[in-house]
Amino acid sequence: MKQFNLAQLAEMLGAELRGDAQKNIFGLATLQEASADQLSFLANAHYRKQLETSQAGAMLLSAKDAVDYSGNCLIVADPYLAYAKLSHFFDRTPKQPAGIHPSAVVAESALVDSTACIGPGVVIDEDAVIGAGVSIGAHCVIGARSRIAEQGRLAPRVTLYHDVTIGARVVIQSGAVIGGEGFGFAKHQGEWHKIAQIGGVTIGDDVEIGANTCIDRGALADTLIGNGVKLDNQIQIAHNVQIGDNTAIAACVGISGSAKIGRNCMLAGGVGLVGHIDICDDVFITGMTMVTHSISEPGAYSSGTAMQPAAEWKKSAVRFRQLDDMAKRLRVLEKHTQK
Repeated sequence: MKQFNLAQLAEMLGAELRGDAQKNIFGLATLQEASADQLSFLANAHYRKQLETSQAGAMLLSAKDAVDYSGNCLIVADPYLAYAKLSHFFDRTPKQPAGIHPSAVVAESALVDSTACIGPGVVIDEDAVIGAGVSIGAHCVIGARSRIAEQGRLAPRVTLYHDVTIGARVVIQSGAVIGGEGFGFAKHQGEWHKIAQIGGVTIGDDVEIGANTCIDRGALADTLIGNGVKLDNQIQIAHNVQIGDNTAIAACVGISGSAKIGRNCMLAGGVGLVGHIDICDDVFITGMTMVTHSISEPGAYSSGTAMQPAAEWKKSAVRFRQLDDMAKRLRVLEKHTQK
């Protein structure tokens, strides 16, 4: 079990320490669940009351919240960021040793760095390149000519199709599929004719991709994911989409083909984007919004109606259908009043 005393944690964070410097901390926990040998944090004023009753052995606090706190604490500018940093010191993810498992199937033309870890049942196809310190979990498939740069980590059952390029320190969770065929068909005389998807996927450095997220390969040019992009679970990114650096996208978002999303954007859960539109930098789109046209000004955008009791919503739905008729009647009234 990992443990650090408060003096060590304060040094790691550059924090101000108040209390017992030799107090040992064995883990992190929420305010409600923390025990006397764990560290907790207050990052949201909504939970301030829990600070008074928490059994945590020490706290990460802002200077403001530390004023009336009598227990052990580490004072930092941003408690949530400090928690994020410390979480890595207490991370219990198993570390796999370098080497290729005997059950893995690696093509002769593939290049696998000697420091990489290739797990059970992994398949690495022709001319693939696996960089230094890469960890590939059990039963992953790495397609022909795909490349994974240094320190990447693939959880079990990730699939990379052919011609996928992954940057450094990229984390991909189980079930993700990168480089599958984009949804491309031409209709002629009532029949759909398949379009070969001959592009690839290029993913930048420090990207994280959640479980069961799919990123389709481009029809001609590559689908592009910028540096520092964070993708949650069950996201669909269609062919030739471009996502700018440091954009974060929550679960169940669907992005149609050739949409372009700028840098430092945030898309909340369930957002949908039609194809061939541009979203500028620094845009926040709230949950379940349907984006049907380009956005050229930074800011927050929403669509749809907020939740309400079902009976009230049914009445509102009826009124929605009457809006066009009501608008016509209003124009008639306006004409009469202007005479």
